[in-house]
Amino acid sequence: MTILYIIIAIIVLLVLWLIASYNGFVTRTQRAKEALSDISVQEKRRYDLIPNLVETVKGYATHEKSLFENVTAARTAAMTTTGPAEHVAAENQLSSTLKSLFAVAEAYPDLKANQNFLQLQQQLGDTEDKIQASRRFYNGTVRDLNTVLQSFPGNVIAGMFHFESMPLFELANAAEAEPVKVQF
Repeated sequence: MTILYIIIAIIVLLVLWLIASYNGFVTRTQRAKEALSDISVQEKRRYDLIPNLVETVKGYATHEKSLFENVTAARTAAMTTTGPAEHVAAENQLSSTLKSLFAVAEAYPDLKANQNFLQLQQQLGDTEDKIQASRRFYNGTVRDLNTVLQSFPGNVIAGMFHFESMPLFELANAAEAEPVKVQF
């Protein structure tokens, strides 16, 4: 009879451990999804600021039509991506076109003194900082999830319940890691 109780206790402990492991995977997966959503929220804020910034610069630099079209096209591409790799590439292109926009703005002293432009510049810089922080948080949560998914015995549990690793947010090259410069 004692052996039966021991076997039942072991089975109960295994079931409890399995439930706790499953719930741990669910929690980590949801945190990673939340972190990815935070990135999207900050990028949306940047997408909303860009048209205002472009319009402000347009008033001063009317002959830079192709630049404005490039910024608008990059913004649209970044907003409509579907996969993570495509999204990273589009975000990198958007950052590059924004750098070009600020470079053009440097040629217009009246624009640099414009209060609306200065406020937009500050908001965009703040948003870029928040995007970077959101990406770091996402990468941290994904790192934790992927570590547990690849470690024993987590990999066994993850395989049983079809949990999958998530990709880290990475930039294509070191130049893209530089923040958009908004100094004049």
